[in-house]
Amino acid sequence: MARESRRDIRTRIHKRIRSRVAGTQERPRLAVFRSVNHIYAQVIDDNQGHTLVAAASTEKDLRGKGGNIEGAKLIGQKVAERAKEKGISKVVFDRGGYQYHGRVKALADAARQAGLEF
Repeated sequence: MARESRRDIRTRIHKRIRSRVAGTQERPRLAVFRSVNHIYAQVIDDNQGHTLVAAASTEKDLRGKGGNIEGAKLIGQKVAERAKEKGISKVVFDRGGYQYHGRVKALADAARQAGLEF
């Protein structure tokens, strides 16, 4: 029997989380995706199926800062600032199947400090 890959395990966990976590217009979902070199965050209204706000370490002014905890903090601050500009103060956090540790935790803590509630 073949072993399940890390990607398959994360996908399975993410599907389980998504069955319980959904973003509404009043309280959208803050979704995190983490790759080896970058980190991405989106605030999503699942009822409409629209991304309301996004921030990524691949953006021009943040390029090269996403592969570590400091970069994740910058992305958390940036997504929180953009959400506040759109009038979003409360979100539901979706860790995307990753452990709440390291870069994912740094992004969440920075978003909280910048004014998002979750």
